[in-house]
Amino acid sequence: MTDASGDLPGSEPPSLPPLTRRDASSTRRTPGAADQHPDFQSHVRAARSEFENQVAQKRAEFEEANERIKQRTGRNLILAILIGLAIGAVLIASLIFWKPVFVLFALGAAILGIFEFSRALIGSGRKVDLIPQLVIGTILVLSGFFVGLWLHWVVVFVAVALVIVWRLLAQMFARDGRTYGDVLADVLIAGFIQLYVPFLTSLCLILLRQDGGEWWVLAFIIIAVASDTGAYATGLSFGKHPMAPKISPKKTWEGFAGAALAALIAGVLLSLFMLGLPWWPGLILGAVVLGTATAGDLGESMIKRDLGIKDMSSWLPGHGGVLDRLDSILPSVVAALALYYAFAPLAA
Repeated sequence: MTDASGDLPGSEPPSLPPLTRRDASSTRRTPGAADQHPDFQSHVRAARSEFENQVAQKRAEFEEANERIKQRTGRNLILAILIGLAIGAVLIASLIFWKPVFVLFALGAAILGIFEFSRALIGSGRKVDLIPQLVIGTILVLSGFFVGLWLHWVVVFVAVALVIVWRLLAQMFARDGRTYGDVLADVLIAGFIQLYVPFLTSLCLILLRQDGGEWWVLAFIIIAVASDTGAYATGLSFGKHPMAPKISPKKTWEGFAGAALAALIAGVLLSLFMLGLPWWPGLILGAVVLGTATAGDLGESMIKRDLGIKDMSSWLPGHGGVLDRLDSILPSVVAALALYYAFAPLAA
């Protein structure tokens, strides 16, 4: 008889054949790539560690260099570059694609400039009527784009007269015992704010509305920025001889030389490839904008030193305030507009 398994009772189960070497090796776990190359992961870890060390070292060197620049110039170089590129992109896009966008851009810059200049003056003890300055300044800026040239001069005269009369009436009702000299200074400052920020901005809009004026606006701004950048780079690298130590101790003659070189090169290139002029008007444009930009920069430095402040505001990290960026551009508008009337016929 057989049991349920089919084997005879008392018989031994049949023995299985012995495993061969191939069968035994097939029953073991197949090694992975890491087991086949036990030092692969260690190489990866070493390479990653070396890369991280190199990155950390370069970052430390960069931060150290940036800190030295910040201590010497008082500016955060990285933030200044990023903000400058962003503003430049908006500026170029507005000029090339649709002029009214630049009008809004210029109006916003003028309003912020009036605001921070007025606040700085108020902080120094001067009496400034902020709301009238902003409202009248807005009208003056827009008149540069929307009214005729001669009517614009009427708007300028009325704007200055209004802020002066407003300050005198406000002083009459205040009865705060201010001296005659202080009142006279407040009146002169009221008119100066209108002439410095909104009037010069309106001249830029007058240039903008001319035939091909957008390219002239872009050209003189590029020259002013190139001058500022050249002065910054060469002054930082080679500056040793102060240019005006009592006004701006960090400006040097070496920096001015770099500014002159950058402005002249930019002027010639822009004249040839953007304005459609010969090379020599570009040389004149670069030299004149260099002079107005330098004078504007030193002039605002003198104002800030008189007010006892370093920057007009801190709205633009790495730059200071809006007016700190417009100090070299605003006076250059006058030169650019005059040279447009002188040289624009050459382009035709």
